[in-house]
Amino acid sequence: MYLPRSLISHLYLQLLRSHHPLSPPVLILVALEPDALCACRILTTLLKRDYIPHKIQPVAGYGDLARAGEELVRPMRTTDGGSGGVVVCLGVGGLVDLSEILCLTGEDGTEEMGGVEVWVIDARRPWNLGNVFGGQPRSRQPLEEVDPNARRKSSGVDRGCITRSYTSGSGGIIVFDDGDIEEELSAEREAYYALEEMPEVDDDDDDDDSLGSDSEEESEFGSHGKKRKSWSGRDDEDDEDENDEPPRQRRRSNSSSPIPSSPSNRRRIGHDSSNSSRSPSPVSDSISPPVPKQPSARTLRRRLLRLKRKHETVLQNYYSMGTAYSEPISSMLYSLASELGREDNDLLWLAIVGISSMEVSGRTMSGVGISNPSESGGSAGWGGARGERIRQILRDEVHRLNPPDPSENSRDVRSEINGVIPTTGRSPTDTSIRLSPEPRFLLVRHWSLYESMLHSPYLASRLHVWTENGRKRLHKLLAKMGISLSQSHQNYTHMDMELKRVLRQRLLKYAPMYGLDGLVPPVASGHSSNREGWGFVRCWGWKACLSATDVSVILGAILEVGPQNLSSWDASASFHSRSTNGSSQSETPSESDPANLHPRFWSAYDALSPTGSESPTLLLEALPLAQHLHRAILRTGTSLLSKHQIRHLRAFRIAVVKDGPDVKLFTNPGALTKLALWVSEAIQVQERERGDGLKIGKKRAVGTPLVLAGLDEDRGVYVVVGTGGGGGVIDFAAIAKRQEERRAKKEAKEKKRKEREERRRKRVAERAERGEDDDEEEEEDETEEEDDTSSSSSDSESEDEKSLFGNKNLVRNRFGIAFQEVVQETNARVRIDSFEHCVVEVQKEDLGAFLEALSFRSVVG
Repeated sequence: MYLPRSLISHLYLQLLRSHHPLSPPVLILVALEPDALCACRILTTLLKRDYIPHKIQPVAGYGDLARAGEELVRPMRTTDGGSGGVVVCLGVGGLVDLSEILCLTGEDGTEEMGGVEVWVIDARRPWNLGNVFGGQPRSRQPLEEVDPNARRKSSGVDRGCITRSYTSGSGGIIVFDDGDIEEELSAEREAYYALEEMPEVDDDDDDDDSLGSDSEEESEFGSHGKKRKSWSGRDDEDDEDENDEPPRQRRRSNSSSPIPSSPSNRRRIGHDSSNSSRSPSPVSDSISPPVPKQPSARTLRRRLLRLKRKHETVLQNYYSMGTAYSEPISSMLYSLASELGREDNDLLWLAIVGISSMEVSGRTMSGVGISNPSESGGSAGWGGARGERIRQILRDEVHRLNPPDPSENSRDVRSEINGVIPTTGRSPTDTSIRLSPEPRFLLVRHWSLYESMLHSPYLASRLHVWTENGRKRLHKLLAKMGISLSQSHQNYTHMDMELKRVLRQRLLKYAPMYGLDGLVPPVASGHSSNREGWGFVRCWGWKACLSATDVSVILGAILEVGPQNLSSWDASASFHSRSTNGSSQSETPSESDPANLHPRFWSAYDALSPTGSESPTLLLEALPLAQHLHRAILRTGTSLLSKHQIRHLRAFRIAVVKDGPDVKLFTNPGALTKLALWVSEAIQVQERERGDGLKIGKKRAVGTPLVLAGLDEDRGVYVVVGTGGGGGVIDFAAIAKRQEERRAKKEAKEKKRKEREERRRKRVAERAERGEDDDEEEEEDETEEEDDTSSSSSDSESEDEKSLFGNKNLVRNRFGIAFQEVVQETNARVRIDSFEHCVVEVQKEDLGAFLEALSFRSVVG
């Protein structure tokens, strides 16, 4: 089932009304990623305000999710002695069948749910359509009383869509729709329910030998060896037996057949039932007009198989487009808070940080890959036009919840309008959120200007800082701006005030000379709507000032690197572990073992505390982790590029990190992904400068996909990540033109189809008058129609634009699909446990064979 965006508060309000002191706590399963962490903070804040008990369980991968289902969710089921309850999945399980992995199915495979209601809030795509359009509980009934339409007859659910009349209590899986399901999955919805309503039929039934003669053994026996009644209309004894049976019993006797009920044989007046030739009587022809003959069983079966394959193709095309990211779940949870009237600065800040983390971690609308930044300036952004609309809403929220103070110093107002980067609050008690013209530098407030520019992926890739000439270009840029190297190596907060005031204007003037047009956002003034590309900053008085990107980088470092001092988080981790599942986590965490990543989650969770004096303190203490990670990324990326260790295979580029001082750091999938994104952006810029790169048809893709492998010597495996060569939103004007052309083709096909149907009706009438069998003619017509449909579909699929853009108009990351295909066809030992399907673990000895098989796969689509 799915909850429309317009009813986003419907389930929460029902939970609030039905809650009582004896209600079981809400179980929250959270992925180990900043966006899910921010969403968890928003949700727990709402639950605390409403005095609803809850417990949090971090989930590192599918293995963790299965254990949580067995140990935490199964005991909640009423069928296992529990009292039901609510399970909230944040960034977890959107791509898999949750009824199975969370142990919500009975022994016979029915979805009993046991009073457990699962809320799924996930930004990953594609959805598992079983969760979206299914997920409704089925109660145990005697076989003869089972209603196949029970799912669609559930109260308050209209073909998977929850309506206002829906009431919680019976359990089920409910997906929170961010708008994609209702706007983009109408075809998949129709195909899903058409297959649900369709009787079972094997593709083997379409074999010519088995369908050509009903007298042969293959047509008399089903796939399970049970004899099946003949539907050819050639056996009068069978016909009479079927007509003697009551309708309900007759349908049941044919339940193994692919057709719901046997067609009734129409008998003409004066026809002798013992005459097996079934020739029409002259008397009957003179008394009554001829009745058109009903299609044979073979014809009906062919139609059913054709329809089944058509719907299965729709679903398969949806699943095979590749992975992508939709609206961040922190934004979804802030929408929930807004619907409830609970929005404030703390929740708004959490939503802003969650959205900013999507860009930092490379999670775009085309999957894990490089964002397609606008060269007009500002933050690279997430989600193209849709992402910009979300950021505009956030800017309006900042303006609404942080109105200008009339008593503010006019100098501070002028500084903000002129684009000076704020580094401190306006007063000792200032905790407001402001808009800031953030340049694409890394941790600029907490590093020197030189280090911040050097470690910026945007600037490093365009200046080629991994080369000696690239470093010289950086020095020349600073010199043109009038900033000496000694000044640039000072901490930014200690730089000369006049230099900080003019930094933005000088960047706007000199950055385009070096191809850095998007280094800073454009000039803006007045209302927040005029500040496209500007970032967000929050201050905690004079204690700290952090941008949303800064916080995202720090949270990511905590989750990917872990605190350097174990004693700083041992107490926090043990306290939280008691509040979740009661188990002790006293084992020493390992850099490479996903099972020991939970303490890092709790460190990041505490650092993200929206209120209190500890909020900026824990984040500032973790700053060295973020700086250490990005220094390692620069060192390792420079080594790979300068030593030419990146090879170009058939479909992607490949690099392996197996030695060096930072090799253990990149055994974490998140850290390895950031390194891959850094290298990918550098390669993308090089290809654009040389004018080469991946081509699909006459179109040039935005970059070449990259596979990066990091050696984990302790476990004897390679962690492998595949990133897209770029992405972002494509030219919608060109897409609209192609859609218009397809629409014209569709109208021409419809006209041709109507003409063909008219000719068919005339032929049927003529053959009926002559009393001839029209089955063969019908099959020829259907074959012609099928060939016409398949050829038009093939033509559409063969278009470069179709294969490049897909339904969603994006170049998507298909590494997850390619990895699974390689695993199925080779003997490579591969472990797929990450929620990020483009991340796998391969045994050290099998890496070569794995990459060789992968090179023949399509990795973008």
